[in-house]
Amino acid sequence: MIVRILGEGQYDVDDAAVDKLNELDAAVEAACQGTDEAVFEEALAALLDSVRSLGTAHPVDAIDSSDLILPGPGSTLAEVSEMLGDEGLIPG
Repeated sequence: MIVRILGEGQYDVDDAAVDKLNELDAAVEAACQGTDEAVFEEALAALLDSVRSLGTAHPVDAIDSSDLILPGPGSTLAEVSEMLGDEGLIPG
């Protein structure tokens, strides 16, 4: 699957990594229900770092739509809260 991190680019991530990403997504979702920015920033950083480490950079010159779109580093708790769907940022 192709995962886009806003403001950064796309990554090719194996479908087998979805369970791991969903665990980290749940932590982001839980952090969005609170008001502790530090906990939120840590959870978002862990999710984005995992996408970077589990995936490989998608070719910049390829024009492919993303399967998932994640907020970029530096996104605020309020911004990410608006992006959350019924299943968090990552469905499944």
